Amino acid sequence: MRLSDLASGEAVTARADHTRVQVPRGSAPVPLRVAAAIVDLALVALPVLVGALVVHSLRDANGGGVVDRIVFGGFALAVAIAVLVWNRGFAEGRRGASTGMTWFGLIARGPDGLPLGVRRSLLFAQRQVVRRATALDEGFAEIEVDLTPAKLRLRRIAGVVVLLVILAVLLLASVAVGSRPLSFGEIWHGLLPPYDTTPTEADLIVRELRTPRTLLGLVTGIALGLAGGLIQGHTRNPLADPGILGVSAGAACAVVLAITFLGVTSAIGYIWFALAGALITSVAVFGLSSVGGGSPSPVSLVLGGAAVAAFLSAVTSAVVLFDQTTLDAYRFWIVGSVAGRGLEILVPLLPFFALGIVLALVNAPGLNVLSLGEEVARSLGTSVALNRILGITAITLLAGAATAACGPIAFIGLAVPHIARAFTGPDYRWLLPCSALVGAVMLIVCDILGRVAARPGELQVGIVLALVGSPFFIALVRRRKLVTL
Repeated sequence: MRLSDLASGEAVTARADHTRVQVPRGSAPVPLRVAAAIVDLALVALPVLVGALVVHSLRDANGGGVVDRIVFGGFALAVAIAVLVWNRGFAEGRRGASTGMTWFGLIARGPDGLPLGVRRSLLFAQRQVVRRATALDEGFAEIEVDLTPAKLRLRRIAGVVVLLVILAVLLLASVAVGSRPLSFGEIWHGLLPPYDTTPTEADLIVRELRTPRTLLGLVTGIALGLAGGLIQGHTRNPLADPGILGVSAGAACAVVLAITFLGVTSAIGYIWFALAGALITSVAVFGLSSVGGGSPSPVSLVLGGAAVAAFLSAVTSAVVLFDQTTLDAYRFWIVGSVAGRGLEILVPLLPFFALGIVLALVNAPGLNVLSLGEEVARSLGTSVALNRILGITAITLLAGAATAACGPIAFIGLAVPHIARAFTGPDYRWLLPCSALVGAVMLIVCDILGRVAARPGELQVGIVLALVGSPFFIALVRRRKLVTL
């Protein structure tokens, strides 16, 4: 029952518990609307402001170049547009509340009292901004997205296409940006054949330094994204990452032992010991979790990985603390970086990456069945043990090769599957390829940012990932309920 009071502009609404509350009518107060608009404007202006500061820092006097400024200015503008579309179109158009409106308890609705929809909201159609209590009392309801199989497939395909376009642009940007500014002509001359017999300095920078580094970042990002999606599927743990199997700890321990007792000092030597350590550790974890017969369960995998990783970390710390030479060499590997590593590192590891990618994609249908539960999977004729072995082997090859090539790079395997799942859903046939693309995008973006964050030096990609990625992932967790695995 609702009793209107035309004089005060409020209504008394009777609740089911027979209490009465005063519900305001009409538009929300101007100060609240202005405050919400300021918050929304700040969200769009922030990336533009940061981009402007970066572009200013890359002026010619500081060693920057025109290409550097175009890349980072364009990136900042693209982020600002994406924020505007998401906040104004999807958040306000479907839920009726942008970020600013959510903070101040406001709702934007059309003349019919319902949400505007994405298109009308982006076109700034006529709307009324009221208090949330007012909108709900007058029958406001968010737009529920009812995805038919055809629409879901279209959204997945669109997501893949967008990721491929973004990745292609980022690959070019990765070649273009660095401590030595290059013009567009120098970049194209270095990339496109025919190659001169007497290459210029710019040609050598493009071909010998930036292109191999970009390719290594691409392959490593793909591997870590795939490994993250696989490990979260097999352990059914949304907080799992490839390191949970002890891959990083095993690789680190093997590198330290090789430096201390065998005198290995080159990156070429590191990769084989790191890869061997990762493989041996994964086999040990898999064996421990299978003790007693049967296939390893998600819980036993996590517990076995945590125990082995703790033991190996203790061994690594003990050796490093007692040998200064080992510490000096080890600290450059442990930070996680694609800098200073070229094709001589990538090419020997390509077979491991390729085999891991193939096994991961083959394992995707089995993961879909395993997500229904082991008992259901067995009743459908799926071999749980075979799928577990296939998945763990793929994770070991992908994460082990990535760790051997670049050192431990955290966060990608944890965050990427959640980002991909936002538009692919739980189907691993789509989730795994999209996780690979998102992983490559994230790693290359952070590598590019690291090159200009501390000019004329640079920040390693592992550090940038922690600084940039962690707040982003926290915001992701707060804004959406993560899918139960």
